[in-house]
This record gives sequence, C-alpha cells and structure tokens, in this order.
Amino acid sequence: MELPEKSVKVIVSGGEASPAPPLGPTLGPLGVNVGAVVSEINRLTGEFKGMKVPVTVTVDSATKNFSVKVGIPTTAALIVREAKAEKGSGKPNLAKVGDITFAQVMNVALVKKGSSYAHTLKSAVKEVLGSCVSLGVTVEGEDPREVCRKLDQGAYDEALRAKDGRQQAAKAGEA
Repeated sequence: MELPEKSVKVIVSGGEASPAPPLGPTLGPLGVNVGAVVSEINRLTGEFKGMKVPVTVTVDSATKNFSVKVGIPTTAALIVREAKAEKGSGKPNLAKVGDITFAQVMNVALVKKGSSYAHTLKSAVKEVLGSCVSLGVTVEGEDPREVCRKLDQGAYDEALRAKDGRQQAAKAGEA
C-alpha cells in the first residue's frame, strides 16, 4: 500500500534552486511537476538569496499536489549576510570579518526566535552575540562579549522593549 504523502527534505541556495540534483532526481519519481516545485521554492526563498536554506517539499502521491515549507537559515548565515562578509573568520580572536549594528543583531534574533530555545528577545540577542564572537563579527565596533555585558547591565533595555513591542503589535495586527 502506497503512502498518500511523501516528504523530501533538502538544503537549497535561497532563490537559486534548480531541477538538478538533489531536487530533480528526488521529485521526478513522485510524478510532480519539478519545474513548478522549483519555481515555488525560489519564490519562497528569494529573501535568503545566496544562503543555504532548509526546505521540505510534501507531495500527495494521489493528486500530485505539493506544498513547500521553508525553514530558516542558520544564525551564522544570517549574521554573515548582515555583515556583508563572504564567510566567518577562520581566526575570530585575531581577524574580524565585519561589523553589524545592534539593530541588525535584534533583527537576526527576531528571525531566529521561533526556532530558538530563547524565551525572550534579550536571550535570543545573547545567542546571536555568541555567534558573532565565533564568526569574528563585531557589533558597532565592539567585541560582542562587551556588548553582552552592557546588555546584562541594561544598556539596551529600551531598544529591546521598543523592538519587542513593535513585534507584538505586528503579531496582534495579523490575528
């Protein structure tokens, strides 16, 4: 007995999926229009252009209908994009690859918050700052560890409240 739905999980470059492997050979036997799937993936991952993005394609084997669920790129990939760097530093204590603003750190934290273990925006920001340390990315010219100390002392509380408040208002508007 054939299962009605089959899921395929792949990692694609945002906005640059093609029918070449791994997608084409995996989806072809399921009888779905591979071109339509690739177009949908590219439409949904366009905002993550050039970044590796996890994607799940679910195909109903009876109707050949499909759905595409896009995951979120890694925190490192989001930080590297914000810093406009090619990649993280091989020697983050010695060589810095870029600098981002605290607002950019908060934006990355908000994107990742849903898939993070952090319960608050402040905790999510700390996770992002930790990744900045590992990647060799400074925050407004400072070592991310120093920014984290200031965060603990309340230096960014007003910015966090404002950002979190706007986020809550946007969610309330969607409901």
